[in-house]
Amino acid sequence: MSGKIPITLRGAELLRAELHRLKTVDRPAIVAAIAEARSHGDISENAEYDSAKDRQGFIEGRIQEVEGKLSNAQIIDPASLDADGRVVFGATVELEDQDNSNVVTYQIVGDDEADLKLGKISLNSPVARALIGKYAGDVAEVQAPGGVREYEILDVKYL
Repeated sequence: MSGKIPITLRGAELLRAELHRLKTVDRPAIVAAIAEARSHGDISENAEYDSAKDRQGFIEGRIQEVEGKLSNAQIIDPASLDADGRVVFGATVELEDQDNSNVVTYQIVGDDEADLKLGKISLNSPVARALIGKYAGDVAEVQAPGGVREYEILDVKYL
């Protein structure tokens, strides 16, 4: 596998919590459901059993996926960044759209953490790529579907 994948401290905490739940709640529940379905006799025609086995496969696959993500994670605590006001992974950036003067705030996060509704954009998104390395006062040009958009960086915070 390639190098480490950046993830915020909060993103890593969420993955650890999911992993804990999968191992301590979901896995035992599905083992019990399989035992229950098995107790109903012939498993060859047992939809309950098939469904439980499918769910078990999904849970075990997700456990492996989350463990893999955590083992390959480069955990970054945005609050401990010292990037001298430069836009970097984990930074929270306040932008003003030069076309309509709308002000938006985004945090640059890993692919798994990205959620536009929460103001979290992927490091690999066009907006984040245009912002990385810039400072407050700079203008970033973003290639958008409707053409180039310009955003002035109003503030860069490490929260």
